This record gives sequence, structure tokens and C-alpha cells, in this order.
Amino acid sequence: MDANALDLSRLQFAFTVSFHIIFPALSIGLASFLAVLEACYLKTGKPHYKSLCVYWAKIFAVGFGMGVVSGVVMAYQFGTNWSGFSRFAGPITGPLLTYEVMTAFFLEAGFLGIMLFGWEKVGPKGHFAATLLVAVGTLISTFWILASNSWMQTPQGFIVEKGHVVPVDWLAVIFNPSFPYRLAHMTIAAFIVAALIVAATGGWHLLRGRRDPEVKTMYSMALWLLLFLAPIQAFVGDQHGLNTRHYQPAKIAAIEGLWETEKGGTSLNLIGFPDMQAEVTRYAIKVPHLGSLILTHSWDGEIRGLKEFPKEDRPNSSLIFWTFRIMAGLGILMILTAIAGALSRRGAKLFEFRAYQWLTVVMGPTGLISLIAGWITTEAGRQPWVVYGVLRTKDAVSPVTSQSAGVSLLIFIMVYFLVFGTGIYYILKLIQAGPGTAEHPASPPTHEESANASGRRPLAAATE
Repeated sequence: MDANALDLSRLQFAFTVSFHIIFPALSIGLASFLAVLEACYLKTGKPHYKSLCVYWAKIFAVGFGMGVVSGVVMAYQFGTNWSGFSRFAGPITGPLLTYEVMTAFFLEAGFLGIMLFGWEKVGPKGHFAATLLVAVGTLISTFWILASNSWMQTPQGFIVEKGHVVPVDWLAVIFNPSFPYRLAHMTIAAFIVAALIVAATGGWHLLRGRRDPEVKTMYSMALWLLLFLAPIQAFVGDQHGLNTRHYQPAKIAAIEGLWETEKGGTSLNLIGFPDMQAEVTRYAIKVPHLGSLILTHSWDGEIRGLKEFPKEDRPNSSLIFWTFRIMAGLGILMILTAIAGALSRRGAKLFEFRAYQWLTVVMGPTGLISLIAGWITTEAGRQPWVVYGVLRTKDAVSPVTSQSAGVSLLIFIMVYFLVFGTGIYYILKLIQAGPGTAEHPASPPTHEESANASGRRPLAAATE
């Protein structure tokens, strides 16, 4: 097998996983949001909570379905393109993924129908139980998937016999050193993805003049969640970085574009262009000691440079240097957006501040962009290893040709843009339509709300 086939197989998996990850992330966040909405409905009896449940359940169902389909494709790729990995690591990754199906997917699939179609068929408490179990199922699924992926990042609890791994301590396998940080980081990211999309939907309909309880409630709830979680995500990311520095120092050096080990304190490259051939970060803007403060929490902490690692063991700094900064930069914008929303609540301006509503609309997709950038950082930063320090990527790939890998990649691109493009288009149409159906109509705005709506005339509500 030639190098081009390896690169094409990596590109193919990167393409499919990038499409896949957006749907589970949306499903994880929306499932818990639906559970909270239904709990509010049971407690208060206010119809707009039920209207929101019915509305967001449609979007959840589409995302859930596309997540399942794209996940099946990825599972097949372990056999078609990465048989070396399956033979070597199958005794660990196989059971972990099986646990995910048996404990999470069956739970989600079993109660999804009740959640979607059981409003008039089961009692209110029974329906809420089904919604809650679907939400719990998405979190259990996250647990097992992150356990498997984290083991590949920081493998423990195994021995190698006859060319494949043999688990000797399942607790060490599951609760490997990076697992708690990665689980928290991914789960919070999924909630933030959903919060930003819900906030963007609310902002869009506020800009169109709607002031009914459905729109105002989902907009307010999403922004409260963002205000709570965005700073926590920054803290979790910081702890994850400290863990990565300890177990994957080459990844940290590549993320920072750091080539030399700086004694007495490490600078931080704010921006720059790492050159893997020349072993230098060109046009770097440095801040002295900031790298030490962030990555070691000390003024003079030492961080190993990439030159201390063999060339064949270095991740591609040119790529992950920027994907990390995209993720981190968008994270800062999310925190600022959440703070601006909290300030806008003073004087009841949140629902009339059009500039801020446009900001929430623009910020809507940034959660997904940040999520994909983060996954590229962590996965490309693991290279050239599939199982870090144990199995190299070149030894994990199937004996495929460049032609077969290239043709299959082309087919994937065409099919994915057709099938999942249609699904995304349908989700966007649902978002554009907003909450409120014939069975559960949105509450009409009051005369005072219509009169105060920016750019609206008092009699404009008559046509609604």
C-alpha cells in the first residue's frame, strides 16, 4: 500500500466523522433541552412549554436519524479501510462500542417513538419518563464513545499478545487518564452547540417580529445555559490541556507551534505559520511567559519543543496550530456573547435589542465549527499514532489501493452532500418556520408587545 492510499483513507475517515459528529452533538444537547422543557410543562401546565417540546422534538428526530446513519458508515470503515486497527485493538474497542449499543442505543431507540408520537397515547408522566430516558441514553452513548476514543489517546489497562491488545483491567481501560476531561469537554460542547442553535432560532424569530412566549422562552433559556456553560467549558478545556501536556507532550508542542524548549519560561505564539520542513514558526507574534502561565500555571514552567521528538513522531503543527485557535477564539466569543446577553436583560431589553439578536443568529453555527475544529485538533494531534505510542496509523490501514480509496471517497462526498445536505436543509426549514403548529399553535403576542416590537406597527398583529 502506498502513501497516497494512506492519506486518502485518513481523509475519507476525517470527512465522514466530520459530518457525523454534528448530529450526535445536536441530539445530545436537544435531548436534555426537551427533558427540561417537558419538566417545566408538567410543573407549570403552561402550553408554550409543550409547544416547544413538539417543535424541537422534530429537529431532534431528524438529527438523531442522520447521526445513526452516518455512524453506521463509520463502523463499516473500520473493516474496509482500517482493518489493521480492528485486528490490533478490536478486543478493547469492540466491547466498548457493543456496550454503547446495548446500554444507550437500544434505550434511545426504544423510547424515541413514545417521545415523538405518544403525547395522546400515554399519560403525562409516562411521556416525560420516555423523554428523560432518551436524554439519559444520549449521555450514556457519549460515555462509551468517549471511553473508546480516550483509550486510543491515553491507552492503559492492556497487554499486547500475538499482535493484538488483550485487556487486563477494564476499569483502567475505561477510566483512562484523559477520559474524565474529554467526557466533560465533549458533553458540555454538545450542550453549547444546542444552546447556540436554539438561541439563533429565537433571535431569528424575534427579528421577524414574533414576541410570543415560545420564542421568548427558548431564547432566554438558551442564553442562560450559554452564560452558565461557556465559562465552565473554558475551565474544563484548561484542565484538559494540562492533562494533554502530561500524556501527549508532542501534541501540545504542535498546537503551540513551539520548536525549541525555552528555559526559564515559555512564550505563547498568538499567531504564526508553523513550517514543518524548516522547523520554525514564521511570522510568530509571541507573548513572553504566557505559554508557561497557561500550560503549566507557573511563570517559568517548561514546555518541551517539537525538536525534542523524532520527526516521524511529530503531529502536523501547520494544521492543529490553527484549528486549536479557531476553537479557542470561538469559545471566547461565546463567553462574550453570553455576558452581553446577561447585560441586555437589564431594563428588559433582551427581546428588543436587534443588534444583539443578529449577533445570536450569526453565532448559531459557531458551536458546530468549534466542535469540528476541536476534533481535528485532538485527532490530528494524536498522529502519527492511532493508539498513542502503541500502534502507528500506517500500520492500522487496510491494504487498499489509491484508486479504491479515492473512488470511495468521491462517492462518499457525493452521497453525503445529497443525503445529509437534504437533512440539514430540512432542519433549516424547520428552524425558519419556528415553533407553533396546527395542533399546538404558538401563543399570539399581546397588543402591547406588538406595539413595542422594533420596526412593527400595532395593527400588524391583526394579520397574525
